[in-house]
Amino acid sequence: MKTIRLKDGKERSLLRRHPWIFDSAIARGGADSGETVRVESHSGQFLAWAAFSPESKIRARAWSFDESQRIDAAFLAALCQRSVRARGRFDIPSDGMRLVHGESDGLPGLIVDRYGDTLVAQFLAAGAERFKPALADALLKETGLTRLYERSDTNARSLEGLLPAAGWLRGEGPTELAIREHDWALTLDIATGHKTGFYLDQRDSRRKFAQYVRRLQSQRVLNCYCYTGGFTVAALSGGAAHVTSIDSSAPALERARAHVALNGFDAARADFIDADVNGSLRRFIEEGRTFDAIVLDPPKLAPTAAHAERAARAYKDINRLALKLLEPGGVLFTYSCSGGISADLFHKIVASAGADAGVDGYISERLGGAPDHPMTLEFPEGEYLKGLVVVRK
Repeated sequence: MKTIRLKDGKERSLLRRHPWIFDSAIARGGADSGETVRVESHSGQFLAWAAFSPESKIRARAWSFDESQRIDAAFLAALCQRSVRARGRFDIPSDGMRLVHGESDGLPGLIVDRYGDTLVAQFLAAGAERFKPALADALLKETGLTRLYERSDTNARSLEGLLPAAGWLRGEGPTELAIREHDWALTLDIATGHKTGFYLDQRDSRRKFAQYVRRLQSQRVLNCYCYTGGFTVAALSGGAAHVTSIDSSAPALERARAHVALNGFDAARADFIDADVNGSLRRFIEEGRTFDAIVLDPPKLAPTAAHAERAARAYKDINRLALKLLEPGGVLFTYSCSGGISADLFHKIVASAGADAGVDGYISERLGGAPDHPMTLEFPEGEYLKGLVVVRK
């Protein structure tokens, strides 16, 4: 077994059982991509077994902190079993759910979502890639399913020195799927959709938005970065008289329009605009339009803390514009899915946007990902999705 030894004082995070080891913490040692290594402190104390990634800034990701543990297919199968069964502890009103959430489930770099009878997996780190066949077999055995589609085609793979990969790993069939979420029917394409095909992490927020729309009797709703219209369907189910949805993807808007019809809503209650959100918000202000409820759910703007300053300016600008468009008593659901933007920083950004807009509001709730996208005590980075519900004074 190959060994890496850390620089003096760099063992503290591992002693707290945090799974990441950065390249700058390593004094000596190395291995092949995905190979399991023994991690030792500067004094030679055992710290962890980890998957080595020679091209990543996160040079190793811990599998186990137990020196007696053997890292093999049986070990990984046990982790998959624990992760899948843990979802039974959560109330998940959908047949679409996240079964494995990477480091939060002790499986660094592995994301697995279930859509009905189909699994979709992303192998995003060198260790998960090396054990891909064993992980695929374990997941299908635990779920009793036969179909697993791979969507390892994100930029995160390149940071690990891995090439993109997509297609059926086990079984085959259509990539166009249908799921139920709450009382709604939704569709997705696991081959072409964002992430693994759908944004399951916003499941609970969509239901909450429907409740706010109903409670506030919101008549005019604006859904920015609407993708395939999950929040649009939620608003219509909450009784919105009209929903304007904006996205820059024509295929996503077509699916959003289809979702309105699929759920039996009058097409006249929904408009879809293929345009830039920032420019659209400015145009609405010039036209004197206002809204009773607004959703801001932009794509990731700061993947790391190094991008935070530029992203903060972008987040502030769209929130400033949205707050200007919000009627007094109206509600803004605003989000950041950027790992480089902390919840505290996001709050400050939205507060600064309000000050510039001359608008104050009550922060009635803080939001995060659905419970099948967990943050754990040992891995706070699992909290990538941050949201605020702001009710304008």
